[in-house]
Amino acid sequence: MKKPSFLDRLTGGQTDKYDEILDEDHHFGDDAENDELAVDEESYEEKTAQEEAWEDAGDEVQQDGELPVDMYQTEDEIVIRALVAGVSPDELEISITRDMVTVRGVREEMQEAHDDNYFHRELFWGSFSRTLLLPEEVAIDEAEAQEKHGMLEIKLPKLDKHRSTQLKVRTKAHSKN
Repeated sequence: MKKPSFLDRLTGGQTDKYDEILDEDHHFGDDAENDELAVDEESYEEKTAQEEAWEDAGDEVQQDGELPVDMYQTEDEIVIRALVAGVSPDELEISITRDMVTVRGVREEMQEAHDDNYFHRELFWGSFSRTLLLPEEVAIDEAEAQEKHGMLEIKLPKLDKHRSTQLKVRTKAHSKN
């Protein structure tokens, strides 16, 4: 059999055995033993059972929503901004290392109507988190976070790797005269 050209594959100019079967008057399941396209029902049931197990496990473990953020840098600092409307600043947890920041929180839902009465449900309720790898090391002791009108802003001063200082050497040797 001749290998189809790239153009034939791209445009669908070649035919394969499945196309030929579909072009014929083929009745699926009539002769399952000789049908090349037949699916073994036992393996299908196993896959379905495994898929159900995964779905059930997903129900038990509630995943955090991902907090959308903006992150940019100035000459002296890295700035992270995130909308945290509906979350008390006291309930935000911000963990900082020299090269990573994690923001966690929970947005509690105030449900005033039954589920059947909603036309749209687009707001995220529940726990959320976001971990960001920083493009540069930061001075964690000098970091600041503030919230204003639902906007969280984290300012992370960059480490000045070019800064140097002169160190004086002291001695503990006592001279006796």
